[in-house]
Amino acid sequence: MSENTTTVETQPTASDVVEIWTDGGCKPNPGPGGWGALLCCRGQERELSGGEAETTNNRMELTAAAEALEALKRPCRVVLHTDSEYVRNGIMRWSTGWVRRNWRNASGDPVANMDLWRRLLDVSAKHDVEWKWVRGHSGDENNERVDRLATSARDALGIPYPTRRK
Repeated sequence: MSENTTTVETQPTASDVVEIWTDGGCKPNPGPGGWGALLCCRGQERELSGGEAETTNNRMELTAAAEALEALKRPCRVVLHTDSEYVRNGIMRWSTGWVRRNWRNASGDPVANMDLWRRLLDVSAKHDVEWKWVRGHSGDENNERVDRLATSARDALGIPYPTRRK
């Protein structure tokens, strides 16, 4: 007796998409920094954050995106929201040329933050990522939320913000 089976491939539904918001920053830049990420899928949320004592805004923005994508346990459809034009342009426009030029920018200099760009490109290749830019501090609730996560992570380092001299 043979069993007749049919395999039906289904497209992921909107509920299968992981929505991610990321942010990072320093005060001062360079200086102590923090990053934050919010992952949302199927009504569940997960917050991630961290900080470094000596870093830059751009490094924290890149770290937030990489950490968020690395937190996914399987390949996913992702919509990643970032307020960093540096991250979005780097992924969408500049990275192809960097790789083609052996990690040199258009001027022939080594790409800044190459370690994090490689990390982000490697992890994003495992997923189907749509990169969306959102204007920072413009009322996007989740962008404001990850900004608070990044600030809290930076503040948790306990490094006082230097006062300006007159």
